[in-house]
Amino acid sequence: MKRLMLFAVLGAVLVAAGCQDQQTSQKENTNETKITENQTENQQAEQPKEEEAAVEEEPAEAKPDQHQKEADDVIGTIEKPVTVDNPDSIEVVVNKTRQFPDGWAPKDLVEPNVPFYFNEHLEKRKMRKEAAAALEELFAASEKDGMDLVAASGYRSEARQKQIYENNVATQGQEETDKVSSRPGRSEHQSGLAIDLTSAEMALALEETFINTDEGKWLADHAYEHGFIVRYPKGKTDITGYSYEPWHIRYVGKDLAKQIQEEGVTLEEHFQMKSDLKS
Repeated sequence: MKRLMLFAVLGAVLVAAGCQDQQTSQKENTNETKITENQTENQQAEQPKEEEAAVEEEPAEAKPDQHQKEADDVIGTIEKPVTVDNPDSIEVVVNKTRQFPDGWAPKDLVEPNVPFYFNEHLEKRKMRKEAAAALEELFAASEKDGMDLVAASGYRSEARQKQIYENNVATQGQEETDKVSSRPGRSEHQSGLAIDLTSAEMALALEETFINTDEGKWLADHAYEHGFIVRYPKGKTDITGYSYEPWHIRYVGKDLAKQIQEEGVTLEEHFQMKSDLKS
């Protein structure tokens, strides 16, 4: 009987010990689970931060210039020029490697009411309507400041440019001609947006010394206020393809003219259209 009671007591002790071990094991497992969950939560919390940091470290993608898409297709050569697809635009860029479509001509040519050095109603008195109105404003402002500008040559058809170019080649040679004269279809004068100006002091000549006159200086300083730029500035021959012409102005609109004036660049540089001037 005593032996049975002893076995019962021992059994109860073992059962109690087993339960305690089980509870301890369950607590340990629960703690491990909590630790694992906390680690997972911390890793998940840190992961977005790492991703955000990675995103922040990536350099911002440069936004292309508004004309960059067009600029990718403008590289040509003198012998293989690109034909422009926006000949009617007042911002069109025409040069030695960019030409007008065959036979293209502006449809809104008018004669600006400004003094020319000739009285005949020739085509070179004309400009596109918007440019002509801007030229009248420019002349009015110059007269107000005491200047005496005279218009020399505005619009020039492709056929007329062909005559001039071929005549210059015959008398000066092609190399010299290409420095000062455009090949047919590549002249800014064909756009109806360009015009050559001179003065009585210059005896109506178109020469670099025009910049030394009051009229030449005024034009360089104020043309942009009326939407014009000096198209072939000094020191930019390798970009424009032409020698310095302080008398040749081109209408591009007041906003663009102001930007180019402030940037101190050419039309090609502003639109990121550096052409290959090698034939």
